[in-house]
Amino acid sequence: MADPMRIRAQASGDKTTVRVLMSHEMETGLRKDAAGKVIPAWFIQELSASLNGKVVMTSQFGPSVSKNPFLQFTIKGAKAGDKVAVTWTDNKGDKRTDEATVS
Repeated sequence: MADPMRIRAQASGDKTTVRVLMSHEMETGLRKDAAGKVIPAWFIQELSASLNGKVVMTSQFGPSVSKNPFLQFTIKGAKAGDKVAVTWTDNKGDKRTDEATVS
């Protein structure tokens, strides 16, 4: 299982900015190791974010996204104390979900 995501959600007026740093190797499947063997593809395919259990954003990633991706987005209507959860699924079927409280 991957390391926890670092999630920060900060409210400012009626908008909340969410910043997510995901820990993932994000291999393209095109690189070779020292022995010349191709390193298998391993990358995040789907990501979703929810506010208090309601999905507010979904996205699809591919092999061209860098290692340990950073994502920032804005949510309207969130207030201090609300829960923001981010979930990703990679091409090997691994999943990770982490959440943060809006401050």
